[in-house]
Amino acid sequence: MVNFIDGLQVNRRLLLSFVPNIAVAAVLVYIGFVFFPKNGNVLSALTMFAGAIVFLPFILTQYIAYSKKKQAEDNFPVFLRDFVEAIKGGLTVPAAFTMISKNDYGSLSPYIRKIAAQLEWGIPVDKVLLSFSKSTKSALIARIVSSVVESHRFGGKLADTFEALSKTAVEVDRLKTERQLFLQSQMMTGYIIFFVFLGVIISLELFLLPSITKSTPIGLQQGSIPPEEIAAGFKDIFRNLIFIQGLFAGLSVGKMAEGAMIAGMKHSIIMMTVGGIVFYLFG
Repeated sequence: MVNFIDGLQVNRRLLLSFVPNIAVAAVLVYIGFVFFPKNGNVLSALTMFAGAIVFLPFILTQYIAYSKKKQAEDNFPVFLRDFVEAIKGGLTVPAAFTMISKNDYGSLSPYIRKIAAQLEWGIPVDKVLLSFSKSTKSALIARIVSSVVESHRFGGKLADTFEALSKTAVEVDRLKTERQLFLQSQMMTGYIIFFVFLGVIISLELFLLPSITKSTPIGLQQGSIPPEEIAAGFKDIFRNLIFIQGLFAGLSVGKMAEGAMIAGMKHSIIMMTVGGIVFYLFG
């Protein structure tokens, strides 16, 4: 019940933090539709900028949290190894945590210092470790810590369990590294596909649209559509397609390469930026 209430409070604060961004975005969209209804470039730019204002803070928050979690997982095998060496050196569990809490483990360091402080206060080690695994929000760390806690509850030696799991964590880290190296080719394929798509769009822009402007107007029931308006409409569609393709291609690359779609936001930003520059230079 407490966790549910805390979750509601966090979601409420998150929603309230979006209110100023939504207000600014709404003003930008209003300006675009009122003052630039026939200027597709300005209208699209204002709309995309409004969308960035709304979603970019949330995306950055999620990406920073993902980066911290990934860094904690990368440093976790090093922490386990240091802890095992400290125990083998004759230190007690609280003393070992106190000693290694002075080391630098990146985003994992605050959690280690918190563990050392809690153990000094006399909090049971099982409770401390479970709290630590929940705080990191990492499935890998949670599985390893759960194994340590279960072994400790059934009388296993904490140092021996940590040593065994340290080897497991190192092996998992090695497999993740091999997986990333294997998927580098897939990531390059994703970029190649995007640039091929970009080349096709630019070719259509350079060779198809000029032929449309030279054609006769297309008749409709209400009159005729000038070829220039048709070409301008296609140009807007091509530009939007580039940004949409860049966004989702980047997310796909991130999912393949790092196992998380939020990790693909940097690829999406690169693709959308390059695509927009190429389109406005050559389109």
